[in-house]
Amino acid sequence: MQTTIKKSLLSLLFGGLGIGITEFVMMGLLEDIARDLSIDIPTAGHLIAAYALGVVIGAPLLVATASKYPPKRILIGLMVLFTVFNAFTAFAPGYTSLLISRVLAGLPHGAFFGVGSVVASRLAKPGKEAQAISIMFAGLTIANLIGVPLGTYIGHHFMWRYSFAIVVLVGIVTLLALKLWMPSMPVKHAGDLKTQLGFFRRSEAWLIVGMIAIGTGGLFSWYSYISPLMTKVAGFSESSMTYILMLAGLGMFVGNLAGGRLADLVSPAKASLILLVAMAAALVAQRYLSVYPIPSLVMTFVLGATAFALAAPIQMLMINTAKGSEMLAASVSQASFNIGNALGAFLGGLPIAMGHGYTSPEWVGAAMAAFGALFALAFILQQARKSPAPTVTERIQRTPRIAEAAEAEAPVF
Repeated sequence: MQTTIKKSLLSLLFGGLGIGITEFVMMGLLEDIARDLSIDIPTAGHLIAAYALGVVIGAPLLVATASKYPPKRILIGLMVLFTVFNAFTAFAPGYTSLLISRVLAGLPHGAFFGVGSVVASRLAKPGKEAQAISIMFAGLTIANLIGVPLGTYIGHHFMWRYSFAIVVLVGIVTLLALKLWMPSMPVKHAGDLKTQLGFFRRSEAWLIVGMIAIGTGGLFSWYSYISPLMTKVAGFSESSMTYILMLAGLGMFVGNLAGGRLADLVSPAKASLILLVAMAAALVAQRYLSVYPIPSLVMTFVLGATAFALAAPIQMLMINTAKGSEMLAASVSQASFNIGNALGAFLGGLPIAMGHGYTSPEWVGAAMAAFGALFALAFILQQARKSPAPTVTERIQRTPRIAEAAEAEAPVF
């Protein structure tokens, strides 16, 4: 049984790998695509926004539509869409068709992670749910560590379309893995769409959404402008950026797995608060250390680790809070991540445009992470108010040895 669980989680990791490559490789291929399609780079940049738009639209829509089907069938269907739409991207003849293909390719993204998170938590041993989810998100970190640099290299030296052919290949491998390794699970009745959407009438839902959309925006304020920061401030050559991005990817890989353990150890809400505060502090540190090459590399690893350590705790927090609407809520959290992506990149670019230099996005990112931490703190305090302190009897019952002693000493009538 243990082997089955490992293989089933591995199939989710493959899906995360393919999704991570198609999302992030576009940033490294913009110049190649712009040159091939005879468009300018800002216009090519719309392809990144188009994918994010697809994620925001598709995450709740596809999950709500497919919630009546078994999880394995949903995951396979989403990966079929992902593979077909990325094939469309690889063969798109012009800019308009490529733009449409990127919106379509983004549709299954959040839904796959949303359903996959719930499936991973159901496959895990009790108390190991967040670690199981982190295995799925490890695919994203491996994409940043290996897949994106490889895809960028192939796009630069051969043709950008081959990079998306690799994504299609990963999609096919994921489909086979899901078919062979993912166990069949019964449909978990979640009620009709109106009932599921009722979760978003609760304040807890919006505290988590704010925590994600604003807090994780701190990552993208830094990561969107990492190239000019490391080349123009830290003094590295442009040819070094591939290795610097791999270092950030290594940090993401390590941090993601550590974040899953932390969430299982202290609770997802507390883990999120700790990591958001740590991200704010790390961004401030990078602001001052980026002028020194070696410390700036150390902070690149630390920031990658801190940011992606949030993935599993936040996803687990949403699942735990949205009883009866887990898949829909988990998919919405992925849409919120992409809102954070757009917000962080936009707000982080404003001080640069105002002439404050390439270290200024770190201040924006630190402020966003700090606001995210405030949302996490508000969530924790609200949960504490709703959960009354346990009575003496309840505390005794939760401590087996005390309970046994109390039972032994109790008079028998």
